[in-house]
Amino acid sequence: MTDPRQNADKIPVAPLMKEIEGDVRAAIRRRLVKQGMAAYADEQVFDRVHAILQRAADGRNLDALLLPELLADDKEWAIDPNLTLSSHRPATGKAILWTKQRILLPLTRWLFEYSQTNFRRQQRMNRILLACIEELAVENARLRRDVDALTSRR
Repeated sequence: MTDPRQNADKIPVAPLMKEIEGDVRAAIRRRLVKQGMAAYADEQVFDRVHAILQRAADGRNLDALLLPELLADDKEWAIDPNLTLSSHRPATGKAILWTKQRILLPLTRWLFEYSQTNFRRQQRMNRILLACIEELAVENARLRRDVDALTSRR
């Protein structure tokens, strides 16, 4: 005996997913136009912006960005609060450090752990925004190259 489920028609998922994604993008575009983003009234403009931002957010290696390389050391871009304590006081320093380690450090650690999710989210957002800026700069450079090539042919 054969399983009747094996004879069932296969449902093509790719076209269905493409239609659902299109509906979601259209709803987002309508909402943004309604909220005052008039440039997105042109569906082609919205689709192009969506594609650039999607490529920057998903398709890019967020560790391979030019802007952080140009601006400063990579460590300055990482959100990494320092939780070490020290004292410059020779006589009372040990007592102050003991108090900080037993009372203030646990409170600070709790606050840090509470905030850590937001730190990670902010760091990801910063990297995605840098990727978007770089993606737009690359797109602008390509367009500039094409315009220069067209004007030099004339």
